Amino acid sequence: MNRTEYVERLLPADPILCSTVQSIAQAGLPSMSVKPDLGKLLTILVATSGAKEILEIGTYGGYSAICLARGFTSKGRVTTLEAREEHALIAKSNIQAAGLTDNIDIVLGDALTSLKELKQSRRQFDFVFIDADKPNYPEYLAFALAMSVPGTLIVADNVLLRDRVLDESNQSPSPVAVRAFNQTLLSHPELEATILPVHDGFAVARVRTSRKYRTQK
Repeated sequence: MNRTEYVERLLPADPILCSTVQSIAQAGLPSMSVKPDLGKLLTILVATSGAKEILEIGTYGGYSAICLARGFTSKGRVTTLEAREEHALIAKSNIQAAGLTDNIDIVLGDALTSLKELKQSRRQFDFVFIDADKPNYPEYLAFALAMSVPGTLIVADNVLLRDRVLDESNQSPSPVAVRAFNQTLLSHPELEATILPVHDGFAVARVRTSRKYRTQK
């Protein structure tokens, strides 16, 4: 038994999340949802931060959206972006089964297009979770910052890319983009951030409370 298996055995069985994982597998899709311990971490982060407006980039089968919405301590909303209709339909079914339809809005379409529309609508978010196509991670971070407020948490999965980011000679689009994302996240003057070397790398950042609120134009 390794450390991951040990922790997963300790976590109580969650019928809704287990059903979500099964629905993804039954659709013939790969297992790409966050791991159970990270899903629980998302719930805890939302609950402790008191987030009310969450942006998720990358819905997939709805697993992480459910984990995020479960963290609301009062009324809140998850706006989750998904490019593929097949994924959105699976997620919708899983979200309904979890009883969270009123808390989660799925926006179907290209993520960058959806983000531009959200920004133009002057949407603000106090929690952002990024788990989508890796070449666009730097742009997703830029949008997250543009639509954040002081105290917003920005979280991202897969920031180690199975250690491909460690090899500077690897100039493929995904490693190059994620290296840039990580560098910006950890050096940005408006962010306090860290990367947890667990699973495939989990980044957590907080917009500094000293940041001056900037009205979007």
